Amino acid sequence: MADEIFECDADLSEILRIRRDKLKKLQEEGRDPFEVTKFQRTFYSAQIQENFESMENTEVAVAGRIMAKRGMGKAIFADIADDKGRIQLYIRLDDVGEQAFNDIKKGDIGDIIGVSGLVFKTKMGEISIHCNSVALLSKSLRPLPEKYHGLTSQELKYRQRYVDLIMNPATRKTFEVRSSFISYVRSFLNARGYMEVETPVLNTISGGATARPFVTHHNTLGIDMYLRIALELHLKRLIVGGIERVYEIGRVFRNEGMDTKHNPEFTMAELYEAYADYNDMMDLLEELLSSAAMNILGKYKIDWQDESIDLSPGWPRVTMAEAVKEHTGIDFFAFESAEDAVRAASGIGVKMPEGKDPSWGGLLYECFDQRVENKLIQPVFILDHPVEVSPLAKRKKSDPRLTERFELFICRNELGNAFSELNDPIDQKKRFLRQVELRSAGDEEAGMMDDDYINALEYAMPPTGGLGIGIDRCVMMLTNNSSIRDVLLFPTMKPIEE
Repeated sequence: MADEIFECDADLSEILRIRRDKLKKLQEEGRDPFEVTKFQRTFYSAQIQENFESMENTEVAVAGRIMAKRGMGKAIFADIADDKGRIQLYIRLDDVGEQAFNDIKKGDIGDIIGVSGLVFKTKMGEISIHCNSVALLSKSLRPLPEKYHGLTSQELKYRQRYVDLIMNPATRKTFEVRSSFISYVRSFLNARGYMEVETPVLNTISGGATARPFVTHHNTLGIDMYLRIALELHLKRLIVGGIERVYEIGRVFRNEGMDTKHNPEFTMAELYEAYADYNDMMDLLEELLSSAAMNILGKYKIDWQDESIDLSPGWPRVTMAEAVKEHTGIDFFAFESAEDAVRAASGIGVKMPEGKDPSWGGLLYECFDQRVENKLIQPVFILDHPVEVSPLAKRKKSDPRLTERFELFICRNELGNAFSELNDPIDQKKRFLRQVELRSAGDEEAGMMDDDYINALEYAMPPTGGLGIGIDRCVMMLTNNSSIRDVLLFPTMKPIEE
């Protein structure tokens, strides 16, 4: 990839030199475009396009990047793109003067200009601006990708998102949907009385999830610190403190593998509600995502990863044990011992990852993870996870091996994770200690002891429902993208070795 990029630069060296020579000439003439500090724009292109009948013959000032240019003797047609769309310019020598006309004539695709003129419609019926003044506002020293092919290298799209946004309207649309979705989540929760807060990114322990953290060092304190892997434990401290509905939308960091579903940093929304349980969280998440689809896209039925997905309310709720039995034939409730579970799991090729606990619950989870998850297409809540993989969830009264926890799966992706939160400090401390044992045995994803959180629980936390939502995966779904990198403006990339 590095060779491709630098060979490309070598091929374009003559073009790069010519563009720099043009800039140098302007600077020698005292007309350096980079010295321009402001342009007073009065309208965006879309406003003119949408309101032509009322704006015909109106004087306007617009600015944008030259995306196309066609010369006809003493007249030039050019298309410029701004933040809202594109519009055609009609520039005549007699109207703008020789210097300004020659500047545009010699200018390059990618240059940024500001113009003023009258709105009109050409004989071909295209809404345009008949310019009476033109100014070069910024010089493009690199050529844009070829018009009809755009920026085609997927890796370059991620590395040079700025070019991708210039050339590909679909990319811009993806991030408009992302922005709309995050705004919708906020308005949805705010309308239900939730308070938005901010909690620390740097912590002295990693907690709130099972994941390997990023470690950094605080020089003044002389201690190692961890980038947060979840938002959970601080938010539940606030429940203890009396903020009964609380949420945060923020970046979390996990030092794990990278694939189409995982980036080392990603965005989560976490919310907690006192006096609620995981059933309330299911209701809330279903309403949030189905109404977001209708609000943002205007429909419940969408396409995602070559599947037709129906987000209409009324999603099924299936226990993890039921899902495993349905898709593998293994009934975990028929086993009398963990050894029976090991034999059954081995019979379908499921093995415990190195360092993980080969318990009844651990094997139930691995059978689901390795043999069931990829078969889940339509929205489904998977309920009642084993306690071994749910150290922060409340046990089920009917079966203490399980917890009141669910995950939402759509099209083979987990989009949400929720608990009836464990509020028993004694039980919580025992589970933390078990996580510490697993960590000491080599499980780098196991949690750490959080004494202050135990201290907070000892002041009494009310029964609480908690929910974590993967913002990036929700955006993937709403924009029909198959990779998390397509919905992150600047995904993590391996550095190019020069």
